[in-house]
Amino acid sequence: MTSTPPPSNLNPDVAARLKRSADGLLPAIAQQYDTGEVLMLGWMDDEALHRTLTTGRCTYWSRSRREYWVKGDTSGHFQWVKSVALDCDADTLLVKVDQVGAACHTGARTCFDADVLLKDTEDTDPVRDAEPAVTADSGAPASDQ
Repeated sequence: MTSTPPPSNLNPDVAARLKRSADGLLPAIAQQYDTGEVLMLGWMDDEALHRTLTTGRCTYWSRSRREYWVKGDTSGHFQWVKSVALDCDADTLLVKVDQVGAACHTGARTCFDADVLLKDTEDTDPVRDAEPAVTADSGAPASDQ
């Protein structure tokens, strides 16, 4: 059962643009501002976004604890906000941060290190390794002309 979100001080013009999930949340991707490293995914409602925009520190909504949490308040692993962008569909936030310490609750730098499903390798290039196209009339591989 979802409850009504608490009142927010988020700018009404910004709030009107957001496409939230059924429970009033937006996924917020935290990315290291200078390297592009993807650090974590958190959830924000309007008030968490307002706090993030106005304090310069990432504030998230905990879906399990049903409360706000500021990254670093208990762990010391702060996220200092450099920029916040809304994606083209207005349903996801990209928060570029300067991460101090680990971003993941496990103590890892990023939440995306432990379970890599496909590793980017220099040996594999799907375009280069694709079968050559065959022309209909000659049976020979097509070439760039």
